[in-house]
Amino acid sequence: MTRTQTASEQITEAVTAWPGVRAGTGSRGEFAFTLGRRELGHLHGDHVLHLGFPKAVWHELHDAGRIDYHPVFPGKPGYAARRIETADDVADVVALLRRNYDRAVATHGLPDAA
Repeated sequence: MTRTQTASEQITEAVTAWPGVRAGTGSRGEFAFTLGRRELGHLHGDHVLHLGFPKAVWHELHDAGRIDYHPVFPGKPGYAARRIETADDVADVVALLRRNYDRAVATHGLPDAA
């Protein structure tokens, strides 16, 4: 019997396929995706993604219902949370991380290979 991948496994497989992305456990137990020294976002288990966006982008995504306020920064645009409950949520989490990835690459380029 084949085991179905968890949400975090599916997200990790997709995001770490992008050039320069690394994934690993951070100091607070979060599972972070990084590009060089920049964090693209981090997971808390299979249930939530936390990440940040420029305020204009944050408002666009919040107005579209794709993100909500980060629980540590309630009412503060910029920091975001995205619940993960369905396959559609997994796909949107990957799309949100890709948005941060594309922005980071456009601004800073890919990090030098270590």
